[in-house]
Amino acid sequence: MLPRGIRNHNPLNIRRSKDQWKGLKAQQTDPAFCQFESLEYGWRAAFYLLTRTYYHKYRLYTIRKIIERWAPPHENKTEAYIANVSRLTGILPDEPIGIPSDQPSRWIALGAAMAIQENGTESMDWFAMLRGWAKARNENDSRDLSP
Repeated sequence: MLPRGIRNHNPLNIRRSKDQWKGLKAQQTDPAFCQFESLEYGWRAAFYLLTRTYYHKYRLYTIRKIIERWAPPHENKTEAYIANVSRLTGILPDEPIGIPSDQPSRWIALGAAMAIQENGTESMDWFAMLRGWAKARNENDSRDLSP
């Protein structure tokens, strides 16, 4: 059986909320997590959250700060999550990741490491991840700038 995040096409397990993400399935059957039409849309939402909401809005610049908010201790083993993502990316927990437009590979690595933490490595579609990154960062297409 595939991990829940992969079954939902939601590799970072974004929780359901009032946000109407592009590419959400019309029928949401998972009680806790968003379900997307494709992994590309799930990755788009993940990178939108990481780079536009967490970096620009909340001013979270490090793995530690991002994961403390993404995977709080009342729901996760946050310190283990931080340590694993840091190990996988090669970015120290308290090292600034950099501006997303200047350091895209570091942000893509962050997303990939978080997805591995959430789902394991078996069912990852890395090409969908790259297409999702492009959709999330496409500033020339106003249709892709809102959730």
